[in-house]
Amino acid sequence: MDTETTAQKAPDIGPILSRAEEGPGRLSREELALLLAAEGEAERALLDAAYRVKTRTVGRKVALRGLVEMGNVCSKNCFYCGIRRGNASVERYRLDEKDVVRMARWAWEKGYGSAVLQGGEIESEENTARVERILRAIREWGGNGFGVTLSLGEQEEEVYRRWKEAGAHRYLLRIETSNPALYASLHPADHSWTRREGCLRTLRKLGYQTGTGVMWGLPGQTVADLAGDIEFYRTRDIDMIGMGPWIPHPQTPLGAGREVTPEWAAGQVRLGLRMIAATRLQLHDVNIAATTAMQALDPIGREKALMAGANVMMPNVTDVAWRKAYRLYPGKPCLEETSDACSSCLEMRVESMGEQIAWGQRGDSPHARKRLAPPRPSHS
Repeated sequence: MDTETTAQKAPDIGPILSRAEEGPGRLSREELALLLAAEGEAERALLDAAYRVKTRTVGRKVALRGLVEMGNVCSKNCFYCGIRRGNASVERYRLDEKDVVRMARWAWEKGYGSAVLQGGEIESEENTARVERILRAIREWGGNGFGVTLSLGEQEEEVYRRWKEAGAHRYLLRIETSNPALYASLHPADHSWTRREGCLRTLRKLGYQTGTGVMWGLPGQTVADLAGDIEFYRTRDIDMIGMGPWIPHPQTPLGAGREVTPEWAAGQVRLGLRMIAATRLQLHDVNIAATTAMQALDPIGREKALMAGANVMMPNVTDVAWRKAYRLYPGKPCLEETSDACSSCLEMRVESMGEQIAWGQRGDSPHARKRLAPPRPSHS
């Protein structure tokens, strides 16, 4: 992570935090950058302020999304991703439709309010119809009360429309970075930042609860870039955020030969907590995930994220037999832990932080509920 030169004496961020707590969108990009560079007492004050805003806007309840990793076949060749098309060492798989539905139903029966169906990016009529059938099958028993998030990459507008009509409620499409030049350094020439950003606009237009996110700690990235990412969330009126650390994967162009030291991992976690906190302070009432990648770098990374302002967790409910094949980054936790064991462990971890799991609730963000609420009838 590149650092930027600052004055000898760290600025007083107290007034910035006070203004941020008053309401969303109060901070400039420069002020966000100051928060992202905070250290010592200022860093602690940042995290405390974010937790106060979280408590006031979304409460101390953690929404659960049962994560189903549908398959690792992907048409993309991103330079950082372990399941990139060019990684010949990956054992490719695609779950049977009935297995996807079964795993989602397990989450529903256990009291999870939602499921996330995630997989590699595939654009084809066969894949579109397959996802439609899965969504309709889930809707048969889950109705509209069980939330379904899709994270299946870039698609044409008609595909997104068909999936929403079949029962999808949310869509997560990570932009990875709001800086098009940095994006270009992370992807082959045939990958388009403009198209990806356009997909987010389409999803929002179609009425999805729309989510995106970035990686932090990328080579060549600055705190100004990360501040720009938070502004990207605000200007696109995003409902939910799923972001995490870049973790070098040895079988990718970006990660090959890079050593992951304990010091580096600790720095990534701290930067991530500041990123979560600054995002909460700028956006207030959105959903922010405590991602599993944080746990890959710190055994209690997800719990720390909750205390920095996150309010969503996505425990893996994929059958253990398939988890090793869906490895976006090294060090992925819970590869051998059954879904039942994971659920019990998660509840204990959450409660140890003074939070509660929102069992049986879809966990829509207040931001999404307000944005998508039908207009009130006017009285003349």
